[in-house]
Amino acid sequence: MKKLKIAIVGSGSTYTPELIEGIIKRKDVLPLTELALMDIDRRKLDIVGELGARMLKAAGLSCRVVLTENLDEALEGADFVLGQIRVGKLPARVLDEKIPLRYGLIGQETCGIGGFFKAMRTIPVMLDIAKRMKELCPDAWLINFSNPAGILTEALLNHSDVKMLGLCNVPYNMFRSIRSSLGLERAEITYVGLNHLSWITAIEQDGKDYLQGALAMGLNSEAMKNIPSSGFSRELIQTVGAIPSSYLEYYYFKEKKLRILRESELSRGEKCIRIEEELLGIYADSELHVKPELLSSRGGANYSEVAISLVDAIYNDKQEVHVVNLLNRGALEFMEDTDAVEIGAVIGKDGAKPIALPGFANRHIIDYMRMVKAYERETVQAAVTGSEEAAMRALMMNPLVGDYDTALACFRELKEAHKAYLPQFFKGETSPA
Repeated sequence: MKKLKIAIVGSGSTYTPELIEGIIKRKDVLPLTELALMDIDRRKLDIVGELGARMLKAAGLSCRVVLTENLDEALEGADFVLGQIRVGKLPARVLDEKIPLRYGLIGQETCGIGGFFKAMRTIPVMLDIAKRMKELCPDAWLINFSNPAGILTEALLNHSDVKMLGLCNVPYNMFRSIRSSLGLERAEITYVGLNHLSWITAIEQDGKDYLQGALAMGLNSEAMKNIPSSGFSRELIQTVGAIPSSYLEYYYFKEKKLRILRESELSRGEKCIRIEEELLGIYADSELHVKPELLSSRGGANYSEVAISLVDAIYNDKQEVHVVNLLNRGALEFMEDTDAVEIGAVIGKDGAKPIALPGFANRHIIDYMRMVKAYERETVQAAVTGSEEAAMRALMMNPLVGDYDTALACFRELKEAHKAYLPQFFKGETSPA
C-alpha cells in the first residue's frame, strides 16, 4: 500500500479530535499509514494525542501514531501538514482581546489590532515551518487553519515557495445554513471575500436565482459560535446586496460590538481557557474513544469535514469545488494577482485553480476588500521585516483601528506585552541568561 503520512502541527489543540474524526470518516479513501501529532505543550499533546490514538484504534485503523515535540520528526516524509498553531497560546489571545479595550478599540483574535498582533506572532513561525517543509517533505501540502488564516496565506504564498492552502470553516457553515434555510440542498452558492470578511453573492439551483428572494427576506446565515451575534437587519442586507458572514458584524456594528465586549465579564479567550480545561479533563478519560459533544461549543465545529475533505480532494484528484484561501491569480479582476483571497476553487492533485468571477460588480464588496487587503499587505510586511512604520500604516488602514495616536499607544503596549513572541521588533536585544 502506498504510504500516506499526515502531520498535525499544533496537535495539543482540543480541535484535534475533529480532524481525527474526519480521517476516520474517510478511512476507505485516505489509506493513512502514519499520523504524526506534534505540539510544544507536552501535557496537552499527551492528553489529546492519546485520545486520538484511541479513536483510531476503535475505528479499526492500524496506522502508526507518533506523538512528538520535535517539528522535524513530525514533518519528515509527510504528505500533508495540517497547521493549527496558536503562538503564545490562549493567554496571548486574552491580551489581544483585553488590552485594546483600554484604548476604545475592539479586541478580537482575527479582526482589528488583536488580529494584527496574532499575525505578528504567527507569521514568522509559519514561515519557519514552511522552510523546514522544503527540507524534510518538499512535495507535501500545507493546509493551514491557524488564524488569521487569510493573512497567513498572504505571507506564506508571497514569502515562501511551499505548496499551501488556507482554510476556514465559515464558508462551510454558511453554505449549510443557507441551503437549510431555503430548502435548497443542491444550491450552488458563490462566496467572495477575504478570510473573515466575506459575502454570499449568488444562490442558484436548477437554473433559478434565489439571491434576490433571500435579500428581500433579510436572510442571515447561522452565526459562528465564537461571535456574540445580533444578526443583520433586512435593510442592511439589501443595502449591501449580499449576505454577509457573521464576522462582518465587527465592521458594520463596530460601536455595538465594542460595547458588548466592554460589558462582558470574561473575554472570549478567557471563556475558551475554561472550555479547554474542561475538554482536556474529558479527553483524559482512558475509556473515551469518540469526539465529545462539548467540542462543538467552540468556534471550530466542522473543521474535520472542511480540512480532511480538502486533503481527500487533493490526494484523490477529485476536482471538487471548495472555498479556500489562495492567491487571486486573475480570478477577481479588481484584486491583484498576488492577493490572497477566499473564494471557490477546483481542487485536485495539482492543488487549487481559483474560479474566475468576471464582471463582478458589487461596488461595496470591491471597495471593502481593497481597503482591508491594503491593511493585510502592510501587516505581512510588518511581520516579515519588523518595520514599525509598516505596522502603523497597516493599523491606520484597518477599519477597526484608524486613529494614529490611539493605534500607536495600543501598538506599543501590545508589542511589549507580547515581546517574547515578537523577535522581529526587538532585533539586537539579547535575552537575559
